[in-house]
Amino acid sequence: MSDQASPADPLSASPGRNHIDRVGRRLDQVFAAEEREGQHLAIKGRSVALLAIAILLPFVAPFPDVLYYHGLLAVFLLLGFADARLSLRGPRRPWYGYAFMAMDFALLSFTLLYPNPLATFEFPPQLVLRSGIFIYFFVLLCGLAFTYRPRTMLLGGVVGALAWAVGVLWIVTLPDTKVLVSVNLPPDVFLRAVMEPTFVDMGTRLQEIVVFLIVAGLLAVIVARSRRLVLRQAASERARGNLARHFPPNMVDRLSQMDSPLTQVREQEVAVLFADVVGFTRWSENRSPAEVIAFLRQVHARLERAVFEHGGTLDKFIGDGVMATFGTPETGPHDAANGLRALRSILDSFDEWNASRSRRGEGAVRISVGLHYGTVVIGDIGSERRLEFAVLGDTVNLASRLERLTRGVGCRAAVSDATVRAVREAETGDVAASLLDGLTPGAAEEIRGRQESVRIWTL
Repeated sequence: MSDQASPADPLSASPGRNHIDRVGRRLDQVFAAEEREGQHLAIKGRSVALLAIAILLPFVAPFPDVLYYHGLLAVFLLLGFADARLSLRGPRRPWYGYAFMAMDFALLSFTLLYPNPLATFEFPPQLVLRSGIFIYFFVLLCGLAFTYRPRTMLLGGVVGALAWAVGVLWIVTLPDTKVLVSVNLPPDVFLRAVMEPTFVDMGTRLQEIVVFLIVAGLLAVIVARSRRLVLRQAASERARGNLARHFPPNMVDRLSQMDSPLTQVREQEVAVLFADVVGFTRWSENRSPAEVIAFLRQVHARLERAVFEHGGTLDKFIGDGVMATFGTPETGPHDAANGLRALRSILDSFDEWNASRSRRGEGAVRISVGLHYGTVVIGDIGSERRLEFAVLGDTVNLASRLERLTRGVGCRAAVSDATVRAVREAETGDVAASLLDGLTPGAAEEIRGRQESVRIWTL
């Protein structure tokens, strides 16, 4: 027989700031792992893209021009592998990522603007600016979204704009460059300028940089919103998972939509049920740990199902037994009846299990149940390091004593007279009669730890 936990005096505790901070740090750690996975995915995508470009280049660039571009692609690939290498070594300093980002944009600007030294035909460097090559900067910028960091997106926009501005400035400073701003130019002047191969339209270059910065800002907002949504969803799922260990699915859906539904300490009327396997300690003496665990899982599964099917809260598993409540965290008019229904469901479930065990030549499993209805104190107890939803008070103590009393009385279940009265008051005559069918009123029993005797009903 496993010992029952004795409830302590009512305590109150609320989640402290340190507890909230620790939860936030755990979520940040989970998100950091996702960021690293995103970085690895970005590097894989980068490698595939570079390979595709390398295959395409011989079809669009003559030999030996293509050798120069293949060499630059190899440099891009090496930068990606170096970044991945640092990521695999564990946590790295943030400036590593910023340094690789700066090298990427600088190399891209150099690749697009600097003349190919192996080219068989030379074009004026200024003419390159008219080919729309700046769009490749947006591809590199979008790749930063895999980091899930808004700051990285913004810094990438600034670094990319600076890299392009430096490259354009180099072209502008060439001796034969003709610089004009197309805004408000007379049409004839603009057309004559366009005909010059060394003409550079600074108005267009300014638009490129401004639009690039705007896109970087918008992507940073999108990444920040996505990050908040993911963190909120992770916190919500974590909360739902914690609630699902104690409450039935319909109650989890309601509680998950409430802010701190369990932290307020309060008194209310609930039904408390204790169930325990009789003789478990002696049975387990000659069993292997694997057999004991397998047996307990079957016991707990039946107890849990009976509690949840009747709207109960699974307070805790206590060795080979369970403590459950009906009316937490919210009370209802049928809490006492639901507790009694769960009690009957537990007994029926174990009867079916014993019939199955008997057919296999296994011994019967005897379950004993105690049920009491009364006032309890509910709320979170514990410290900032660990909080637990608890139901405390004399009602809990008495329900535990009733379960133990079944051994001496020789019954399967002991129900307090207070529970029977609550069922009769809340339920109609036929429903109450059906629920109370088979319960036998007994004499008042002396309960250890209590001055007053308690009248019980047995099943």
